Amino acid sequence: MSEQETITAIATPPGYGGVGIVRVSGPAVCHIATEILGGVPEARRAEFANFRDGAGLTIDGGIALFFLNPSSFTGEDILELQGHGGPVVMDLLLQRVLELGARLAHPGEFSQRAFLNGKLDLAQAEAIADLIESGTTAAARLAVRSLAGDFSDRIHTLVFAVTQLRMYVEAAIDFPEEEIDFLADGKVSDNLHAIQQQLADVEKSASVGRLLRDGLTLVIAGPPNAGKSSIMNGLSGRDTAIVTSVPGTTRDLLKEQIQIDGLPLHLIDTAGLRESADPVEQEGMRRAREQIANADRVLWVFDDQADLAHAAFEPASLPEGVPVDFICNKIDLTGTDQGIRQVGNNTEIAISAHSDEGISLLREYLKQSVGFHGEQEGEFLARRRHLDALERASQYLHAGELAMQRTGSGELLAEDLRQAQMALSEITGEFTADDLLGEIFSSFCIGK
Repeated sequence: MSEQETITAIATPPGYGGVGIVRVSGPAVCHIATEILGGVPEARRAEFANFRDGAGLTIDGGIALFFLNPSSFTGEDILELQGHGGPVVMDLLLQRVLELGARLAHPGEFSQRAFLNGKLDLAQAEAIADLIESGTTAAARLAVRSLAGDFSDRIHTLVFAVTQLRMYVEAAIDFPEEEIDFLADGKVSDNLHAIQQQLADVEKSASVGRLLRDGLTLVIAGPPNAGKSSIMNGLSGRDTAIVTSVPGTTRDLLKEQIQIDGLPLHLIDTAGLRESADPVEQEGMRRAREQIANADRVLWVFDDQADLAHAAFEPASLPEGVPVDFICNKIDLTGTDQGIRQVGNNTEIAISAHSDEGISLLREYLKQSVGFHGEQEGEFLARRRHLDALERASQYLHAGELAMQRTGSGELLAEDLRQAQMALSEITGEFTADDLLGEIFSSFCIGK
């Protein structure tokens, strides 16, 4: 990347602040430093200097930091000019850097150069954005672990194990004259099972990490007047939704973001589902079903005074794969004890949103249902694309195992191992399409 253009951006948020930073990276950094500061600062040493414009007039005074390649964040020469955080001052300083040959950086371009120059792998680069955007303390801690390489180390271990097994299988294919049948001696099968178990452990950790990053989208649905809005208020701890005894009070979507001991929840209260000729109510129900289809989990609420078979008519038509928990509400009116019980294949939670009876039980259940246990020691933050890559790798390993069992074909197993290796390597960026890189880094902050 020695031929790269020099890029620059304001690295601090827009607006007024005590400190503002203009960051510069690329081959023209030393020239820009000489023109603005009168010389190149000593590497890794903070120096006070006046920042001067083309006429020699002082724009601002502040701290200059110089990082010599390759010992910098991007792997290139980097200059940071830390001045007073006013928008006019920052803009003047940025314009001066642009006059001297730099161009405005694209979103995430500093991190992208760090990745392309081998300073970070792709999972670590994504962790930078995740750390900045963390909405909870737990998410921030896991992002730091991912940035430190915890997630990448787990993936590299898996890739190494898959590669070693692939080499062993391909050796058996290339040397069929050997007396030992490599594919039948048990080593291949044992190693494959060990890799599948390691992968399952990483998938489990990544699933929790994805929830901590993106949050759990929880849709509250059910027939009218079942107490959906009261449950929304009970979980959020405030009167977000209007609650009345009139069926059909909620006609539009109500959304609330909360945390349960660090687990982010995106609550969506929906219109009651029933037969109706009212066009407004019909639109509300259409939106409700749309949210249900995209939910991570659905709470289907019904009145404990009603017949569950009647109250639960809608879940039978829910999209396949959406987990549904039945909330038996208004137990204060029936005398039913709060608690969690299995009714056939369904989980039923008895509560009273009106009296708050069972609300804390529901909170604990929601955490346990997604495998959240507080601080998540040893875990890491993950994205949906990571889960997709892990799932594909798991499918390839399973396909290879079946091929070996059914046909004894080392060739088919070797190909599936190669595909699994490539799927895992997409996570760290060893095998990644350019369009995916553009999509990932374009979501970053400008200046990072």
